[in-house]
Amino acid sequence: MHELSVARNIIEIVEQNVPKGELSCVREVMLKVGEFSGVVADSLKFSYEIITADTELQNSELKIEAVPFRLRCNSCGGITTNSCGLRECADCLKTDTEVLSGEELKITEIILEDKS
Repeated sequence: MHELSVARNIIEIVEQNVPKGELSCVREVMLKVGEFSGVVADSLKFSYEIITADTELQNSELKIEAVPFRLRCNSCGGITTNSCGLRECADCLKTDTEVLSGEELKITEIILEDKS
């Protein structure tokens, strides 16, 4: 289950970017996960919950925004999508395409509880 190692990496990034004394204030970790990133969102959330249990991050939640797979065709200029992750334009069937979205896996925000 590679989602477990992805969850560990997310926690490491949070720990590197939030001051040590404020880790218990982390409420949400916002993540963008592309449709063809190779990550199963439910498994990632489960892994995150297991790893953060009984830690300073136990009250935090991993929020995942799914990003659809989209291509730009360099031949016809169309922007298309397909459910197979093929890098072929759905309009003209050419393979001279550029992936616009759908392969990302990135933390976009770490939300902390306001201490005041």
